Amino acid sequence: MVSERGGGPFGELGRFARAALVDPVPRDHRESRAAIRRRQVVVLATLVVGFALLTWALRTPPGSSAFYVATLALAAVWVAGAFASGPLHLGRARTRTGRIDARPVVQPVVLGVSLLLVFLAGALVVGRIPLLRGPVEELLDHARFGSLLAVALITAINGIAEELFFRGAMYAALTRHPVAVSTIAYTLSTVGTGVPLLVLAAAALGLVTGLQRRVTGGILAPTITHVVWSLGMLLLLPPALAIGD
Repeated sequence: MVSERGGGPFGELGRFARAALVDPVPRDHRESRAAIRRRQVVVLATLVVGFALLTWALRTPPGSSAFYVATLALAAVWVAGAFASGPLHLGRARTRTGRIDARPVVQPVVLGVSLLLVFLAGALVVGRIPLLRGPVEELLDHARFGSLLAVALITAINGIAEELFFRGAMYAALTRHPVAVSTIAYTLSTVGTGVPLLVLAAAALGLVTGLQRRVTGGILAPTITHVVWSLGMLLLLPPALAIGD
């Protein structure tokens, strides 16, 4: 049981992990076959348009206004597809003591920071490998040669939009293995960047947020984790890579 005491720090860590990533909260979000089929059609159409816009965004030169237009258009597509697919739920959190009485906030912040620390540690290694570092530097050029504030705002907006779609609409449209399938789809959406670190990050982030969606029954926890992680990477990855110089 989640409410069991003892075990010291490792016991606390175990209770946190079970509450945040393992034990689902009770809810009833069952939908009719027609509603699920409608979600599936909307999700497929959104993916086609979204991947096309993503390809355009990644091909725009750093500092170009077209980058902002493309990424905001992509966010709009994810959001439109998410809400067009059907109802979305915020979800509820299970505390370490087993209570279910609040929206998930603290747990996703902790998970977002934890993921961030793991990838910043990995960046210290990547910074010493030119083959891996080069593609990351090119991706970060959008922040270096453009407006950092604008890029940060777009990063947050896109993080929210991606969670609304991948852990909201797509997850709800999947009748089998929603965590695995939504994670794979989200990871594939980053392959076109040509940045191995970003693809690996998408797989890890997609898995964690997928598990959060399964546990909480909603999109709030995945969204918070995603935004915390992505903004942290935007701001802290460049200095982490510079340590390898």
